[in-house]
Amino acid sequence: MKLSGAEILVRCLKEQGTDVLFGYPGGCVLDIYDAIYRDGTLKHVLTAHEQGAAHAADGYARATGKTGVCLATSGPGATNLVTGIATAYMDSVPLVAITGNVTVSNLGRDSFQEVDIAGITMPVTKHNYIVKDIRKLAPTIREAFSIANAGRKGPVLIDIPKNIQTEVCEYEPEPALRRAPRPVERAAVEQAAEALRRAKRPLIVAGGGCIGADAAENLHKLADILNAPVSSTLMGLGAFPASDARFLGMIGMHGSDASAKAFRRADTVVVCGMRFSDRVTGDRAKFREGKTIIQFDIDAAEIDKNVRADIAVMADVNETLKALLPLLEKTERSDWLKEVAAYKEYEAANTDKALPATRILQALRAFTDADTPVATDVGQHQMWTAQHYPFEKPRTLITSGGLGTMGFGMGAAIGACAGTGRKTVLVTGDGSFHMNLNELCTAVTHRLPIVILLMNNNCLGMVRQWQTLFYGKRYSQTTLNRQTDYLKLADAFGAKGLLLADPADAPKVLAEAFAAEGPVLVDCRIGIDDKVLPMIAPGKSFDDIITKLD
Repeated sequence: MKLSGAEILVRCLKEQGTDVLFGYPGGCVLDIYDAIYRDGTLKHVLTAHEQGAAHAADGYARATGKTGVCLATSGPGATNLVTGIATAYMDSVPLVAITGNVTVSNLGRDSFQEVDIAGITMPVTKHNYIVKDIRKLAPTIREAFSIANAGRKGPVLIDIPKNIQTEVCEYEPEPALRRAPRPVERAAVEQAAEALRRAKRPLIVAGGGCIGADAAENLHKLADILNAPVSSTLMGLGAFPASDARFLGMIGMHGSDASAKAFRRADTVVVCGMRFSDRVTGDRAKFREGKTIIQFDIDAAEIDKNVRADIAVMADVNETLKALLPLLEKTERSDWLKEVAAYKEYEAANTDKALPATRILQALRAFTDADTPVATDVGQHQMWTAQHYPFEKPRTLITSGGLGTMGFGMGAAIGACAGTGRKTVLVTGDGSFHMNLNELCTAVTHRLPIVILLMNNNCLGMVRQWQTLFYGKRYSQTTLNRQTDYLKLADAFGAKGLLLADPADAPKVLAEAFAAEGPVLVDCRIGIDDKVLPMIAPGKSFDDIITKLD
């Protein structure tokens, strides 16, 4: 059948399983929006800003495991997607960003709202396309979705000039393309198995790759058969249940004291889908001392990039675990498990549970279940959430790890809520929330049941914390002194606003928030000098962990 380019795009999106997309119309995508309107089956979420659309598509992908799709017009519409695309790129999130552009004949002529979005996004996409031939449109869309999900997942951009949207060509439907996983190298897996059989004090570290590969079940089997404790990166939280006695919490700069101590004592560390970022390793020269490092990662570029591995298996983490498990026999390591249990008990007894944010997050768990998506922005509230909220399942923590994007949370919560249909929590800070609070109107318009816990300390908390510790308490531009009345703001947007001034009132206020329909904004008052502890000073090792301040 003969269809226009815009109609082909809609048909191909449906071929790929797209059920919702996030975007903002403009002159160079009017034909696409007209095709969406005439089709009538694709759900479209109109955001307040294109950056919100990109973050929403990202949150949708993280929460559902499907490919997120966002749509923007040319010029500023396209460039407004860039932060969201870069966020997805750093965290290996499958995303397809579709932009319109001026006609092919006007490309390169500084036409109105023309920008080289393919050139701009080249460093932060797995691949991108400018479609200049209508006959290549459908194959390009199918290939884009395949690339976004092949190997290490990530964003792909398709730039479609306006004349390609209106031209007509033959269209034949095709099933979605699925690539076979990379074969697992048997010899490397056998090496890993032999090293694990010799290990006295093994430790498993779960990264975001475990979630991207849907490897949680086999990760749990590995912990069972090795009788090994498990730590997690920020991006890996939820891959291993927090309620399991072997779980030590997050590892790294703001990781648990138990994880740091267990890592120091471990003789063999199995790293699953983790890229050894500086926030995890600290001093990389000391990170691997006295240890056998076994690295499982699908991306060849990550092998030995930051930390040299003694044994590396370059393949999908889940496929690697499937190959490894039959080569191992269950081993009792009661002494090692008792040792790490003592680390956890000591930490539990010495953790400051009186911080308002900590008490609020502990109260939150009574109103959520293991499947509740919890999105965050970036800063102290993000680390408190990672430390004190017990993530039991994959795809329930929706957060920006690699790029650390303030303003990510509101759009991401919208995407997670729209994708799962579940009541969703956003934990944010007053600094992050101000960056994209405009998207509250999107949540209200679509009646999305999102409970926003705004940790209000009137400052940029994490930056102020660094100024306290390392800059002689010179608080340059981190005290906000904004006069925003969040309850009036919520009311103006059409949301419900609640005040939580005393953490002792958290159960009562949260009960009201979760009983309400639609979005609720809870103004949570916390202290300006509350700190995220423990932490490792920049460039230091796990031996230099800060656990308390005078």
